Amino acid sequence: MSYFGCDLATRVLAAPAAARPTARSAIMIWLSGGASHIDTWDMKPDAPEEYRGTFRPVDTSAPGVRLCEHLPHLGKQAHHLAVVRSLGDHRRGTGDHHAGYYYNLTGHAPDRTFHQLLNARTPYPTDWPSMASVVALKRPPHPHLPNAITLPHKEGAPEYTRPGQFAARLGVEYDPVFVDGTRERPLDFAVPALSLGGDLTAERLGDRRSLLGAIDAAHRFADDSAANRDYTTYQRKAFTLLSSRQTKAAFDLRAEPERVREKYGRGINAASMLLARRLVEAGVPFVSVFWKGDKELDTLCKSGGGWDTHGNNFNCLKDRLLPEFDRPFAALLDDLHQRGMLASTLVLVTSEMGRMPKIGDRRSGGVAGAGRDHWPACQSVLLAGGGVRGGQVFGTTDKRAEYPDQNPVAPEHIARTVFHAMGIDDLSATDREGRPFGLMDDGRPLTELF
Repeated sequence: MSYFGCDLATRVLAAPAAARPTARSAIMIWLSGGASHIDTWDMKPDAPEEYRGTFRPVDTSAPGVRLCEHLPHLGKQAHHLAVVRSLGDHRRGTGDHHAGYYYNLTGHAPDRTFHQLLNARTPYPTDWPSMASVVALKRPPHPHLPNAITLPHKEGAPEYTRPGQFAARLGVEYDPVFVDGTRERPLDFAVPALSLGGDLTAERLGDRRSLLGAIDAAHRFADDSAANRDYTTYQRKAFTLLSSRQTKAAFDLRAEPERVREKYGRGINAASMLLARRLVEAGVPFVSVFWKGDKELDTLCKSGGGWDTHGNNFNCLKDRLLPEFDRPFAALLDDLHQRGMLASTLVLVTSEMGRMPKIGDRRSGGVAGAGRDHWPACQSVLLAGGGVRGGQVFGTTDKRAEYPDQNPVAPEHIARTVFHAMGIDDLSATDREGRPFGLMDDGRPLTELF
């Protein structure tokens, strides 16, 4: 792959030998919309004012690692962090959300259909699988819980669904199970079909399953299509969730001590990070937390409710988005560390793109609107735990945070790094029709981080 005329592989320094990490689980926190790297993890205080904005970088618990002044809690946990500042799409994306989701969730560059359809491009069954689905495939089945869980919502539903979240060509067996949460009742997560209705006990459910199995066996003679197999898979997952007491216990946030819930803070995104910790504690291999937007911010920030701050970027970050992220994420890192789980849990913070370093999005009033447009050419990623050495920065960007400079990497490197952290070397698989294929040929793990 080329990047500004240079082969990307030659721009990444050779990795030194390192002890092999084997993380038990991973938590991915996705800042939906595209977080502003220049206002958070890759600040440029010496850049012209029309780039650097109004925020100041401050020292943290990690010498040499400076973060935004509006991340005070995370600053105290920076000794756990590795900040990858040189991530870009290297002109392989479309500049919009669907392609950014797909590339960063799967590690595969968007194909021509993304360039043709942009945000009208829906998920295809032939898509590359998400990182979560690859981990679900490669790890032994959990006895009570799914191998991959996504919360507090399916990104993009109900209007449309962002590509890249699914198992796609691996088959629905490896799709993440989606768990719903709301801003109104942040402690009450709804697992599909988890609550038994009326007087239906687990034992009676088993009897009904036997009857349903006999009926389905007859139907299979008439229709053995892929759609029918998918339906049967969903059905089996629902029965597993319904009949497991351990499943219900894992989602009970009220079982957490009040002091722990208070440490994470209130709200759906804080509750989601706390639930992610409970799920990896219960042995779930991959948990994705897709940031739940706030409808009020849609008007204030022209953002759709999340991190897509086309307007009023600085006030929306300072007053709403950064505080809502800072406290629970710092609490998650400290909580995992205090419980002795951080070494065995890889934590990743990412999103579909960065934000335009030059202030002023023409769609929200230009400079006066104080917004930042999409910027897939450059973004930052945070990594912690899972064998990652904390307190470091990998890669640099130019003086205005517009493009990667030293050690440029692409999403395939991040995906490979996740698989490496989890001890996944075998990237062979079979598709929905039983045909063998390779899950990933491009990129390499950033072993320098470990």
